[in-house]
Amino acid sequence: MFSAALLRPGSAMGNYPQREDSREGWFDRTADKIGGFIRQYIYSGSLDDQQFIDAVNQAAEGLDALDDKGLRAQVIDLRKRLYSEGLQDKLVAESFALIREVSSRTLSMRHHNVQLYGGWAMLRGKIAEMETGEGKTLTATLPACTAALAGIPVHVVTVNDFLVARDSKWMSAIYEALGLTVGTVLEDSSTEQRQAAYACDITYCTNKQLVFDYLKDRMLLEQESRPLHLQLEGLYQGRPKTSRLLMRGLCFAIVDEADSVLIDEARTPLIISNTTKMEQEETLFQQAIHIAKQLRHKQDFNLSTSTSRIQLTDYGKAQLLTLTRGLGGVWSGTRRRDELIKQALSALHYYQKDQHYLVKDGKVQIIDESTGRVMPDRSWERGLHQMIEVKEGCAISGRQETLARISYQRFFRRYLHLAGMTGTAAEVTQELTSVYQLSVEKIPTHNPVQRKACPDFVYATERQKWRKIIDIIKDIHDEGRPLLIGAKSVQSSEHLSGLLNAENLQHQILNARQDHLESQIVSQAGRVGAITVATNMAGRGTDIELFPGVTERGGLHVLATERHDARRIDRQLFGRGARQGDPGSYQTIVSLEDDFIDNVFGDRLAKFFARRTEPLPQWLGNLIVSYAQRSAEKHHRRIRQDLLKYDDNLSDLLSFSGRGE
Repeated sequence: MFSAALLRPGSAMGNYPQREDSREGWFDRTADKIGGFIRQYIYSGSLDDQQFIDAVNQAAEGLDALDDKGLRAQVIDLRKRLYSEGLQDKLVAESFALIREVSSRTLSMRHHNVQLYGGWAMLRGKIAEMETGEGKTLTATLPACTAALAGIPVHVVTVNDFLVARDSKWMSAIYEALGLTVGTVLEDSSTEQRQAAYACDITYCTNKQLVFDYLKDRMLLEQESRPLHLQLEGLYQGRPKTSRLLMRGLCFAIVDEADSVLIDEARTPLIISNTTKMEQEETLFQQAIHIAKQLRHKQDFNLSTSTSRIQLTDYGKAQLLTLTRGLGGVWSGTRRRDELIKQALSALHYYQKDQHYLVKDGKVQIIDESTGRVMPDRSWERGLHQMIEVKEGCAISGRQETLARISYQRFFRRYLHLAGMTGTAAEVTQELTSVYQLSVEKIPTHNPVQRKACPDFVYATERQKWRKIIDIIKDIHDEGRPLLIGAKSVQSSEHLSGLLNAENLQHQILNARQDHLESQIVSQAGRVGAITVATNMAGRGTDIELFPGVTERGGLHVLATERHDARRIDRQLFGRGARQGDPGSYQTIVSLEDDFIDNVFGDRLAKFFARRTEPLPQWLGNLIVSYAQRSAEKHHRRIRQDLLKYDDNLSDLLSFSGRGE
């Protein structure tokens, strides 16, 4: 096991411990991949899983006979040994046994063996892939408490404030019984509240708040985190930097929904910016949108939906020169002129309302495509956000001047010890290994999975698809089974809602407009005959409990109305049904006109099969869908690689200039 002493603030790693950036060439990356393969499939560590479970059960003997006072004495003794001897296998087994006993007494929830497997995997620096409903929240208490008892600050990272507040409150009884403190960092937390939360043994926070707080600390430290310098500063300054820092360093992180945080979110850098006034640029953005509206698709420009790139034709460049003649200023320069128009064309033709963003309270708010949630404090770069505001007739916000930035890849690689858990990681195992040196361990289920796959259908047109979807909904609803219907965007969820209203089918809708009602809507989705239409918002961190009478009818049926760009997100949606051994089923109905297919094949396939009224043969439909998804995954993976490369190069440039991040 790793040395606990090196992960503590004030240790040899410094007052602000973190791993230094390592720059890797081709040989290093290849070695990492080979090493990751060996760790993943050949090397099993010091104890195998069954040996470790046996050690936990042996350490648990006699604990149930102790009164609360005796159990506290055991905890105090273990804490001393963990602090001095480190996270040795024998002590970890004792810790897991104590935590399980405390959980049983305080929450009436006793960790199953599969949860012990998951906690053991995370403490060894792995991603634990656990099926939906297997209790990842409770599993995380095992490595979190063990590390905290050894004096290591622990960050439990998840995807939204709702889960931060829910999980920390839910598990707090375990932490308090073990003498540990727990804090939460929410979006509206003040500076003082953040400092207090990070000072706790265990801190629950979102990935976004965590990275922004780290960037604030880096700006304060001005790239100086060496312990001697920080200690000397405290001698001659009344309020040294160390007293104004938010965090205690990057010691140990447990990332919930790890694939969402480490993969899906990793396409966009985190930026701290300052809003500046831009009266002259407002006119520039308005001119760009006005000119772009006069350019014609395929004649003046081509739009690649698969890569989201705009390419001006030679005719379009000549037309643009004519339209901007006499405007002067930046319109006189070819490079800047082309860049502005490409951004304006992207705002007009690629970024769609109710799919990529909402207009709420007179503001353009970005929708996270992987979670379906609104990100009100995010904005697009290089004037794109302002051009979309012009397009939608909203007040133009100020230009964002970058003060500090970092990618998720670079940030999470700075943790001295990183682990995670998720229901879907198998598809991105190679990337997790090569980028973060994290291997994936699949954890068996506590009960056999009874989830049934129903036949998928691929139709030529969207009209045929929606007709089939309504027919299936009627049939399942007549059986009294609840349905969860997954829609990819706000727009498609509201379109389906209109179709259901036309059929007089009562239903609930959950998308970015109703995010404040998420827990309320999901809590009722398992009722007999319930119909819930939801974006992928209902795909993470929420369990749908089956009401009485539903199990006998066959459980929850999950119906996907479109495939997502990543197969993992589909699996997350399907995992809402048949959890913890419950019965359930899932299926997908798509069309060749759906965006994820159109982005890869264009409209060629839809036109070729336009006269076909029956669904495509299943083998052909599966082939088309699989190819489209793999192409999208490859494109997004390339974006993440390019971002990491850009971030590394930018860091080198800023370090050379003396500015740092």
